[in-house]
Amino acid sequence: MPHLRHALRPVPAGAALAAAGALLLTGCGGGQAAPGDPVKDLRGRLPKAQRSAGALRVGMDVNYAPVEFRGPDGKPTGLDPDLAAALGRILDVRVEFVDTPFDKLVPNLQAKQYDVAMSALSDTRRRRDAVDESGKPTGPGVDFVDYFIAGTSIVVPKGNPKGIRSLDDLCGKTVAFQQGTTQDEIVTRQVGVCTRAGRPLTPHKLDSDTKALAEVASGAAAAGLNDYPVAAYAVKTTEGGARFEVTGGQSTSNPYGIAVRKDDGPLRDVLAGAIDQLIRSGEYDKILAKWNVGAGAAQNAVVNGGI
Repeated sequence: MPHLRHALRPVPAGAALAAAGALLLTGCGGGQAAPGDPVKDLRGRLPKAQRSAGALRVGMDVNYAPVEFRGPDGKPTGLDPDLAAALGRILDVRVEFVDTPFDKLVPNLQAKQYDVAMSALSDTRRRRDAVDESGKPTGPGVDFVDYFIAGTSIVVPKGNPKGIRSLDDLCGKTVAFQQGTTQDEIVTRQVGVCTRAGRPLTPHKLDSDTKALAEVASGAAAAGLNDYPVAAYAVKTTEGGARFEVTGGQSTSNPYGIAVRKDDGPLRDVLAGAIDQLIRSGEYDKILAKWNVGAGAAQNAVVNGGI
């Protein structure tokens, strides 16, 4: 779902994760705990609004397995809900999820319908600065607390009948993806590449990743683009692994971040400190392992580390 990158060429998964991981290691860290009990310190620095409510309200598009989706009981589950719940335990507040369409996550955050947005949102400069493709300002922007690395993968039918290995192989074909995501940005750029090559790419923008994958399954699209964790999950769980496969490795990617309004700096810094505490405690790695996404582990929280 949302990330800008310098290059569109697929690279091996390890290289993509290493490149993005370097962002987390070299970016500006946040939320350094004072000497003493770090958890007590974080709870003491939690803004009054959240302490008084006893809750952290989280905007989330609960439709992107395994990052966030509804379990058999109808409640949100997945990587982001588990991480958010763990942060709530550290900060001693309950976590309330507000199911929100992906393209409304940031606008509704700005409208103060919830405290943060956490939904496979990639930390990009365009989101932070709130500008459109032409550079025109569209709003006040947000800050991000980065917590996970996810590259983009190409999903094709099992057996890869069209022989797709790279983004350039998408030229002359139809590609399905969820609108408003990083994949939307990637395909938009690739449309120009393919047009210049004389082999136009036909983009199919859908309002959910589930619909995009359905187009790949039906043959309406030759391929779909997804964040790596979602692509891997779809390959593994759809028809027992007999329907899809991932091809072409991963492209480099910006990190997932928790979006916070720019005037909520204290909350941003407390969340960064809580993520660091979660990583140090070992619970972070356990949650990633539960969802089989350990390859995307961050070394520490970073504020606005995307490019």
